[in-house]
Amino acid sequence: MRLRGGAAVAVLIMLSVAGCKDTTGASGPEATTSGDSGGNSGGGGGAALTAAESLTVKGRAPKTGYSRERFGTAWADTDSNSCDTRDDILKRDLKQVKFTGGTCKVSYGVLESDPYSGKEVIYRRGASLVDIDHLVALSDAWQKGAKYWDASKRIALANDPLNLLTVGASANRSKGDGDTATWVPPDKAYRCAYVAAQVAVKKKYELWVTAAEKAAMKKVLSTCPGQQLPSGGNPTSAPSRFHAK
Repeated sequence: MRLRGGAAVAVLIMLSVAGCKDTTGASGPEATTSGDSGGNSGGGGGAALTAAESLTVKGRAPKTGYSRERFGTAWADTDSNSCDTRDDILKRDLKQVKFTGGTCKVSYGVLESDPYSGKEVIYRRGASLVDIDHLVALSDAWQKGAKYWDASKRIALANDPLNLLTVGASANRSKGDGDTATWVPPDKAYRCAYVAAQVAVKKKYELWVTAAEKAAMKKVLSTCPGQQLPSGGNPTSAPSRFHAK
């Protein structure tokens, strides 16, 4: 199934990762349509565009002090379902999933349509052409507010399903830590959904944007009136047993 536009984000993040089972419901992420409480003012733009317009604009702070470790151990099991976050997201996003050593560790799966390139990508554990992308890169978050957070909030961001997406490694690595002003997916059909997801994460975690970033977000979202704003995911504070440097 080819995932496009708002439907792509809605389908990809609406599947809860709790308990390593595909479920939906109040505990999982939900997509807010442009006509409800997601923030649409009725002024002709969708909820995602309205939310983008509401984001605080500031300059980019220095990257000084950033390291991945400031966001905790990679793929921490913050939802306490006994599966690490990476496997949770692989299970959520891949098809034809196979496991090794139980029902958590994904050994094989098919990304039927990479959101970034539109191509089919095969995942094999240990020799993967697949990445789990932080839609809002952690270093970008560091420079736009996360530097001043406590560790619990940074750990939550790094493991929040709302901010995570299974993608092809090749296209993802061209992104680096870019924001919307410097990188959008090569597959034009996915750009609205991608930007809407970034807006949702920045709004949820109260991250700011640069003037250039906000202008780029509005430019993309103005091409897709009615674009949904994803919502839900995990709480913005990780359990106290998790620590970061």
